[in-house]
Amino acid sequence: MRVGYTIFILFLSFSLLGFLNVCNAHRLRYNFYKETCPQANWIVKQIITNETRTNPALGAHLIRMQFHDCFVRGCDGLVLLDTVNNGSKVEKDAIPNRSLKGFDVIDDIKNAIEKVCPNVVSCADILALAARDAVSAPFKRRLWNVALGRRDGRISLASETNGNIPSPFADFTSLLETFNNKTLDVNDLVVLSGAHTIGVAHCGTFSRRLYNFTGKGDADPTLDPTYADILRKQCPSPANPNTIVEMDPGSSRSFNKHYYHILRQNKGLFISDAALLTNKESESIVIRLQRSRGLFFAAFARSMRKMAAIDVLTGNDGEIRRNCRVVNP
Repeated sequence: MRVGYTIFILFLSFSLLGFLNVCNAHRLRYNFYKETCPQANWIVKQIITNETRTNPALGAHLIRMQFHDCFVRGCDGLVLLDTVNNGSKVEKDAIPNRSLKGFDVIDDIKNAIEKVCPNVVSCADILALAARDAVSAPFKRRLWNVALGRRDGRISLASETNGNIPSPFADFTSLLETFNNKTLDVNDLVVLSGAHTIGVAHCGTFSRRLYNFTGKGDADPTLDPTYADILRKQCPSPANPNTIVEMDPGSSRSFNKHYYHILRQNKGLFISDAALLTNKESESIVIRLQRSRGLFFAAFARSMRKMAAIDVLTGNDGEIRRNCRVVNP
């Protein structure tokens, strides 16, 4: 009887947690700053537009930063915090986050907004808007809408990135489990992986597929041999930690569905990319996204809205950080 009661209590706790997460997500609104800071969206867009003129890779940098923020404790701007006074290492210091770029742009936006609307707009919201606007910049239109009202978290721990940020070395089961834990499904997994159509990767994130996949000095048999030869020329063994290659050859600065074309040609760069073809359901989604002319953009917009609402802090939870790199005193 006691065991059954305990299971019931656990079930009730998880159900309540899920209910609270949904409620918080529903508190986000597209016009959240209409009265308190109507200039916020415009300020973000202007700064991002100017930055992307000289840094076309900014979209890839900021959307990766947002992914890494949302998958650890939720979309709360914790990835922006710096370690202070030799304290505990923060999320930014974790290995998957050491290559993140674009923090200076977030700082510039925050400083500009604070001048006109002090203590109103959260760093978490700024990151969500900046990522959207940076990816959208070449299109001269918004690719997805961003609901606002997030508040900033105060506790950032590097150790919490373990098992939460999807790994480039993960198989399909591990990937789906990570996404399911964040209230995302297999469709979101495949669609959001499409962000790999922009940006670059360091050799160390995929070199095992080229040289010693099974411990016998062989290559991953699921990787196109011709493509593997090209990668070996760019990334000789041992891997140079400073060498980078395009994640989507020929399309690393164009946000489109090209990723799904190369995936079906067995040219996905990471083990996690190739993993999407090892499950019938995910493979069918890959095929649909590749074949359909307009499906990818609509699907990506839906999945981004879901991801951007993961475990958000709203209402009186968290804080509105004055400086995105440090919690308020």
